Amino acid sequence: MQTSSLSSRGAVIPWWKAAIPEWGPVVVGLLALYVPSFYDLITGLWMSEEQAHGPIILVLSTWLLYRKWPEMMARTEGQPSSKAGWVVAVVGLVMYVLGRSQQFSIFEIGSYIVLLAAVLLIKRGTLALRIMWFPLFFMLFMIPLPGILVAMLTMPMKTAVSYVTEHVLFFLGYPIARSGVILQMGQYQLMVADACAGLHTLFTLEALGLFYLNLVRHTSALRNGVLAVLIVPISFTANVIRVMTLTLITYYFGDAAGQGFLHGFAGMVLFISALLLILGVDWLLQAYVQRREKKHA
Repeated sequence: MQTSSLSSRGAVIPWWKAAIPEWGPVVVGLLALYVPSFYDLITGLWMSEEQAHGPIILVLSTWLLYRKWPEMMARTEGQPSSKAGWVVAVVGLVMYVLGRSQQFSIFEIGSYIVLLAAVLLIKRGTLALRIMWFPLFFMLFMIPLPGILVAMLTMPMKTAVSYVTEHVLFFLGYPIARSGVILQMGQYQLMVADACAGLHTLFTLEALGLFYLNLVRHTSALRNGVLAVLIVPISFTANVIRVMTLTLITYYFGDAAGQGFLHGFAGMVLFISALLLILGVDWLLQAYVQRREKKHA
């Protein structure tokens, strides 16, 4: 992996400084286009609880690009550019104009990913795009979903989480009943909100799991595949744990505690639970793969 280059005097120059003449104008152009877009999101939609994962995904995906950049630069040195990049660039610019003018976030932010792909194709060819595919794919998780899709999928997910929460707590001996997405626990009545068990939460946890997979880079295809599939039920389980935590907090400490500071704490419980479940399942898969390899050795 190439992490630096040599100047004419033989001094070592960091790779990011060496890349400025080639990539500096591109970065300036992208910043001119998208700083207003991301500013609008950070001061608007991304401030809501449902969309709070957006800036986190942006930072993580940018870090992934930075992490892969030296490898991409080294492996694509002298590679021919792809003419398809210009077509992709036109598509991205049309998406940006439509999204920005019509305030359609899925087009406006989606165009950022399309234009990044176009720049890689134009500057370094298809190999650069293959190397950078995961950071670009990961950026999809920061695009705000259409409201109609969220509304359509959130209700059945909330109902499922409410159902499991009711049955688990009833099994543990708590006085709980359910009507749709409303839980009655003792004297308290709680409605499972979109932020507690909706599509956005599942989306965020799925991104967390895929980010973990990309970092650990297991050599076993079986282990990677099974863990990727299990991220969905793991996310659902973490949601159930969060709703159960909020329900128990309200039952023991009152409605004010459940809706106040401890509600935010339950959000931390959600992500900690998801991370621990992912690590636990990964450990079990590692034990299974090692045992399987020993049998075939």
